[in-house]
Amino acid sequence: MSTWSPSTPPNTQLDQLSEDASVDVLVIGAGGAGMSSALFAALQGARVLLVESTEYVGGTTALSAGTSWVPGTAKGLAVEPGDTLERAKTFLNHAVGDKADAALRNAFVDHGAKAVATLEAHTEVQYQVRTLHPDYLSELEGSVLRGRAIEPMPFDGRRLGAALKLIRPPIPEFTVLGGMMVDRDDIGHLLKLGQSWTSFKYATRIIVRHALDKLLWGRGTRLVMGNALIARLLYSLLQRGVTIVTNTQVERLVKEGDAVQAVVLRQGDVQRTVRVRGGVVMASGGFNRHPQKRGEMLPGADVRWCPGAPGHTGSAQDLALAAGACFGTGGMSHAFWAPVSTRQRADGSTAVFPHFVMDRGKPGMVTVNQAGERFVNESTSYHLFGIAMQQAHQHAPSVPAWLLADAAALKRYGMGMVRPGGGGLAPFLADGYLTQAHSLSELAQKLGMNPGTLEATVREFNAMATKGTDTAFSRGTTDYQRANGDATWDGPNPCLGPLTQAPFCALRLYPGDIGAATGLRTDVHARALDAQGTPIAGLYACGNDMHSIMGGAYPGPGITIGPGLTFGYLAAEHAVARARGA
Repeated sequence: MSTWSPSTPPNTQLDQLSEDASVDVLVIGAGGAGMSSALFAALQGARVLLVESTEYVGGTTALSAGTSWVPGTAKGLAVEPGDTLERAKTFLNHAVGDKADAALRNAFVDHGAKAVATLEAHTEVQYQVRTLHPDYLSELEGSVLRGRAIEPMPFDGRRLGAALKLIRPPIPEFTVLGGMMVDRDDIGHLLKLGQSWTSFKYATRIIVRHALDKLLWGRGTRLVMGNALIARLLYSLLQRGVTIVTNTQVERLVKEGDAVQAVVLRQGDVQRTVRVRGGVVMASGGFNRHPQKRGEMLPGADVRWCPGAPGHTGSAQDLALAAGACFGTGGMSHAFWAPVSTRQRADGSTAVFPHFVMDRGKPGMVTVNQAGERFVNESTSYHLFGIAMQQAHQHAPSVPAWLLADAAALKRYGMGMVRPGGGGLAPFLADGYLTQAHSLSELAQKLGMNPGTLEATVREFNAMATKGTDTAFSRGTTDYQRANGDATWDGPNPCLGPLTQAPFCALRLYPGDIGAATGLRTDVHARALDAQGTPIAGLYACGNDMHSIMGGAYPGPGITIGPGLTFGYLAAEHAVARARGA
């Protein structure tokens, strides 16, 4: 254990390392997967160095809900005792099939719960499981409605003291009241603040806490979702004396013979060559912002639509490729997707808002292409929605698409960055984020559509919504889709409701890549493989640097973080054993 104290700012400078520094395990990338792998190695008594290229730890995980899809955990089985690992494998066989190596996903299922149990038994990382959190492809054999998606418990960021500043702040548009993080429990209470004494007390408590936090800490310290997971990992790493360097670039992987033996690092004018006894774990976040690979692998997807953290430039992957590693093949998509809307902030930066579940599949909303016609099941998973936008665009302009809502739906659910309640629309209308009209015909004219086409589309949709059956795109037909609808809706289908109440509003949706699916090919120990399938000694990959075991499919919530955690565990286990000569 270390002598770290919350009152002392952590030293993240590269010059803390000696000229002849050596470690057992060196992890490149301090997102959820990299931090997990570093922690697993430290739990085995290894000397660990965690290298991050940006000023913050957390990567895209810090911006996310922090959910991990891991079958068979103790807490998961407590809410779904009928689940089994074989059932999970059956589900993945149907969801992924031959898009990825079955041996890898079996290794994930077999070891995921062990990795989680290790964290919960020996670190600050603790999880909770909701009673309804379905697999996205709930229509497939082996799916469950609960138990596989585990969420981090909220964390009091004040416990980190000076180290709190290391955590990447959440997306501002996902917060309220100037930076207060909220999860689904908080949202429910905030929306009922004036209707329930319980909700009033709950909401008042977290609002007052946030006001004090802003005054004393400069940011919210009541951390939830992805920020909570990263905080728990960071606290545990600091407790165990793991060295973390930020703003540090990896310049070269040093190969001696057939093995990676050292890493050349640079931070400003300081350079260090660090010897590595066990292995280097690649966890830098993937290729999404790589200047060449993005254009090759995600053609037509503007980088301004990507809501991920800025660190996943693919530069570290280039070094692994130069050392003999190769990318995996055969996936459904090179990336994972979500429909997003964008808006320029006051500081000139661009806000990218992923439309996961809060609006597009709710009653009173519909999505159309630029001709005013539907092209997608609006209640499908965000990944399939993003893919559908790109596929439809090949036949009719669908990027951007338009999400439409009537006044009642906008007030009830909000719309992207527009909060529920129906007020405060002026800034969104002024800058063009939102378009509003008093009739569908007027809205069509403002959007450049044929009014008759849009009116016919909405008329047909309204007739289906009233009956509760979407004969065109089967919206609201699976357990997953209906779980994300509105359980309080008085119509026959919680996902379907007509657009009838003026004024009508619309906003643009773009396909935003939320993570890399194509990455470095590995074996079941997370060892990077060369083109002949031979492991490269001393080189591992996990997270989005590793080729997805889901083959570009997105079967459930947290299918990037869960495997990232698990293969971080397997990489650490193998690398530590190698460092010890095993």
